[in-house]
Amino acid sequence: MNIFKHIYMPVLAVALFCASNLSAQNEPKESDYYRITTVAVPEGVLLEAGGVQVLQDGSVAIATRRGDVWFIENPTMEGGTQPSFKKFASGLHEPLGLAFKEGSLYTVQRGELTKLTDLDGDRVADSYETIYAWPISTNYHEYSYGPVIAPDNSFFVSTNVGFEGQEWWRGQSLVPWRGWMFNITEDGKMTPWATGMRSPAGYGLIDDELFYTENQGDWVGSGGLWHLPKGAFTSNPAGLKWAGHPDSPVKISEEEFYANIDKRQVILNGRYVKPANIENEEDPDFVYEMKEKFPQIQLPSVILPHGILGISNSQLIVDKSMGKFGPFEGQVFIGDQGQSKIMRVVLEKVKGEYQGVAFDFRQGFQSGVMRMDYDQNGNLFVGETNRGWGSAGPKNSGLEYLTWTGKMPFEMKSVKSKADGFEVEFTKPVDRESAEDLDSYLGKSYIYKYHAVYGSPQTNLEEAKVKGVKVSDDGLKVRIVMDNMRQFYVHEFNLEGVKDAEGTGILHPSFYYTLNNIPEGTKLPVSELSTKRSSAQAKPKKIVKKQISKAVVKKEEVLSDAEIGRLLTRNTCNACHQKDKRVVGPSFQAVAKRNYSNEKIVELIYNPQPKNWPEYATPMAPMPQVPRDQALKIAAWINSLK
Repeated sequence: MNIFKHIYMPVLAVALFCASNLSAQNEPKESDYYRITTVAVPEGVLLEAGGVQVLQDGSVAIATRRGDVWFIENPTMEGGTQPSFKKFASGLHEPLGLAFKEGSLYTVQRGELTKLTDLDGDRVADSYETIYAWPISTNYHEYSYGPVIAPDNSFFVSTNVGFEGQEWWRGQSLVPWRGWMFNITEDGKMTPWATGMRSPAGYGLIDDELFYTENQGDWVGSGGLWHLPKGAFTSNPAGLKWAGHPDSPVKISEEEFYANIDKRQVILNGRYVKPANIENEEDPDFVYEMKEKFPQIQLPSVILPHGILGISNSQLIVDKSMGKFGPFEGQVFIGDQGQSKIMRVVLEKVKGEYQGVAFDFRQGFQSGVMRMDYDQNGNLFVGETNRGWGSAGPKNSGLEYLTWTGKMPFEMKSVKSKADGFEVEFTKPVDRESAEDLDSYLGKSYIYKYHAVYGSPQTNLEEAKVKGVKVSDDGLKVRIVMDNMRQFYVHEFNLEGVKDAEGTGILHPSFYYTLNNIPEGTKLPVSELSTKRSSAQAKPKKIVKKQISKAVVKKEEVLSDAEIGRLLTRNTCNACHQKDKRVVGPSFQAVAKRNYSNEKIVELIYNPQPKNWPEYATPMAPMPQVPRDQALKIAAWINSLK
């Protein structure tokens, strides 16, 4: 009997287990670089944040959807002192924005822009002044957002469309200027600015130009970030109802618009039929085609792929912290209410139009991310809410702030388009061997349909044909050269194989570039490129046949929670679903109770049926980007939860 064998094997097993766990623990996490701190809220105070404004004295003003405005002093608990709360204003009608100008706070209620002023210095508003009021109906969806203070000190305000009647799925401008952005001066003069908005929850200035974020819905295949010059028409046609007004800068009529595209308005047995997405549609419409007919149409500057980078895009804000928030000075951060997270965007202008790249940034907020603002120390305050809207974060509301820990993440800092591909800049030098391996780059391009249906699947998918890469001498940049760039398409790349000098992978290895224009410029010759592939050098593995029982095969097909967690994160499933509790969508355990086969679950991933889950307000988008082998593993794991 070999006693050393019996001692060695358990020790080896323990050592391997510990090494595996240590490796998992050492994998970089978002929290290593950006820390979320929750501000303690007194009992009875509901911070359903519709607006967040950091004031000059360091206190934070919060406008709540319940109609209050609160001042929070010492929100970061400096010196160990707890924050103090004071109600500044009340009785407002669901304010969804907040701005400070010349000693007063301004907020947008459902039907007016309101100025709130403390006249006697007691931190309580004494004056509630209507700057401008606009019509509202009784429709629940008629939210209004803002204001944005323009460079000339006027205000921008945006409005939602409504939904009612037999065609309850179709956005409607029930009263004037619904689905519009308009400009208001301090003396109460209103000028219509642009239309095409459906649910424009986010807004802001980038380099003194107006931008807004939109949510997926009818005529909006996926949410994104739009540049909004005066006279633009973006996406949803409901607001064109008022384009004939003498003050309208938009000169597209409803009749002209629908003469060029199918409205999908069908009546059967005396009732309207809800339009459905046509799977594998032979000749779908795309918004760039409509732009050829109507030059006023504004393409999205950056598409935020639905279900991947967000489901309900909200506040946009530019990092002006002078490096206090990390290595992303001047870049744009965009919140997502549904996925309770923040994304990062870098813009560039090509042939006179904005376009750019989006990355994931920070998940894990306690509720839906609605509004954001920086303080003087570079803390990003995040106002949260989910009542009626649903969110991945389980809390109904709250206030948190995000702080850079000072540790440098290995990230793609930016991506710029080139005549023959893309140039990726990193926050740290790359490991040259991994960066010169073409197997480290997996890409594809796709587009979204432009139609009256709610959202769109990724359409016209095509694999990116990478010819080669070139790593800069300092290791901070990589040129990706490809054969099949496609104008107007989203180009998605995963760089999971690229490591830094310490062998660490990229914290967020995927980028999503919206290519409105392909730039002019020099194309790199093949002689300057690395074209090697590690897979071509790998030796084929020897296959050993074993007799394994069916029971064991079935057991091995179901991944552990830890293993499936990586797939769920990679495919963004856990942004809307969790194992044992309801969030934006049903829990995985609830899905398991439906007794679908594995194949049926895969089918529903690719072609969801929202009618099967009528109690959920947000319909699931088709997810054709999930690889079939991964979808099957996810399905098997779900069914193991029965």
